[in-house]
Amino acid sequence: MKKYLRGVLILGAFVILVLVRQMKNTGSLLNTFSSSASGTGSSNVASVTAGPYKDGTYTGSIADAFYGNMQVQAVIAGGKLTDVIFLQYPNDNRTSQYINSQALPYLKQEAIQAQNANIDAVSGASASSPAFIASLTDALNQAK
Repeated sequence: MKKYLRGVLILGAFVILVLVRQMKNTGSLLNTFSSSASGTGSSNVASVTAGPYKDGTYTGSIADAFYGNMQVQAVIAGGKLTDVIFLQYPNDNRTSQYINSQALPYLKQEAIQAQNANIDAVSGASASSPAFIASLTDALNQAK
């Protein structure tokens, strides 16, 4: 029982940390990540600008996240990664919904801050994190 309670407390502290960081960066918890079921392939490849990427929206490959597929779109503006849109992610059971509601905003934020897919995995999202990184890496490679 003590191990379970300690795990719940640690998870709760992590959730609070993620929420506080999200609020600090955006001023709101609303729209912490985008979800859409449409779109495949890459599109809108435009000219090279100040950053390392070509402006446009690039769709990454579908990656296996064990409990479902992960696929993201990278939005590039001004040569920089400005948004990550989640096209697919595991959400067919409550555990996946909970884990991804916590992990995806953090992964998105870290990728935008790093301006690449070389980010740390989120503890507790051991399947979603590498799938996110794989899909985002593919999208950003298209943008080079």
